[in-house]
Amino acid sequence: MFKIENLCVSYDQQNEVLHDLMMTFEHQSSIGIIGANGSGKSTLFSALVGLLKPSKGKIVYQGKPLSYKKADLFTYRQEVGIVFQEPDQQLFYSIVEEDVAFALKNLGLSQAVIDERMEEAFELLGIQHLRKRPLQYLSYGQKKRVAIASVLVLKTKWLLLDEPTAGLDPRGKRQMVAIIHQLLQQGTKIILSSHDMDLMYEACDYFYVLKEGSIVLDGKKEFVFLKQKILEDAGLEQPWLVRIHQALDLPLYASEAEFMRNQLK
Repeated sequence: MFKIENLCVSYDQQNEVLHDLMMTFEHQSSIGIIGANGSGKSTLFSALVGLLKPSKGKIVYQGKPLSYKKADLFTYRQEVGIVFQEPDQQLFYSIVEEDVAFALKNLGLSQAVIDERMEEAFELLGIQHLRKRPLQYLSYGQKKRVAIASVLVLKTKWLLLDEPTAGLDPRGKRQMVAIIHQLLQQGTKIILSSHDMDLMYEACDYFYVLKEGSIVLDGKKEFVFLKQKILEDAGLEQPWLVRIHQALDLPLYASEAEFMRNQLK
């Protein structure tokens, strides 16, 4: 079980950023956290991986409240990994393969296992050709994929992606969407945050909408994205696919691909 109960996070006694949040993640494979700038999404992600300790409430994982002891957090982060919006926040070594191998070496894994896991991650992300490259010469999009690789090699059950398409060009966004779908197909459970509502609609099944640190709406995407007024009040827009469906009075399809298939029939 993975959930949060009555979670509050404060940076000081007068500044509570998250207010009494209740979320359950276990029954969906892809969960979207959406909200305008300042709604608390990044703070929530930091709390979910134990970087911020709640002022009230708790995170429950596998039936137990999260322990903030160093050894317990080390174990927990082998199950729940995060890729930050800015890749430089989690890239420390000068060469790609050295950076990706770092956490695995800390776990005491054999070189054979390290090589196997790195090869799997590099192949999935299409960055085999970058493994010997210095990080300083990589593009922003390439750094993002290296940051994802550094978490994928841990084989975490859960992967938190904070604004994975931010700063990417259209080609880079398409590549990132394809990577997310591949991860879901492989059984990785994903909690995703993004301002890109089209990406979120395509990638996620269930949504929590945040406004000023509180949940104002949650549910399956077919429910959430029809609540136009609540979304607008939270500083969000409907995905283009939903807007088209409503304008043409069409049934709501789960993805752009499904929509196109039905139009070509």
